[in-house]
Amino acid sequence: MDFLTALMTIGLNHFLVLGLVIFGIGIMGVFLRRNALITLMSIELMLNAGNLTLLSFARAQHDMRGQALAFLVIAVAAAEAAIGLAIVVGLFRNRKSTDLDELNLLRF
Repeated sequence: MDFLTALMTIGLNHFLVLGLVIFGIGIMGVFLRRNALITLMSIELMLNAGNLTLLSFARAQHDMRGQALAFLVIAVAAAEAAIGLAIVVGLFRNRKSTDLDELNLLRF
């Protein structure tokens, strides 16, 4: 194997590092930002990083069950996004803000 072929080979470690970077960006978005929409997007990033890791291990093991589980995670993430967005819209209509620091009560 020559140097260029070895350089262009993408292995499991590359996918895992990418998943770690994406998950780290999501964690930073949840902890550092106070906007509800940014927080929801950061949670989606974390779910996608978990999916990438899941699919990477499934590919390494040549197992198709990981594909089915990733599809289930995508369906749950879509439901979470729809419900979360509905809650954010409801909060914005009542409070005129999506800042999470201003939401200190569980009632409107």
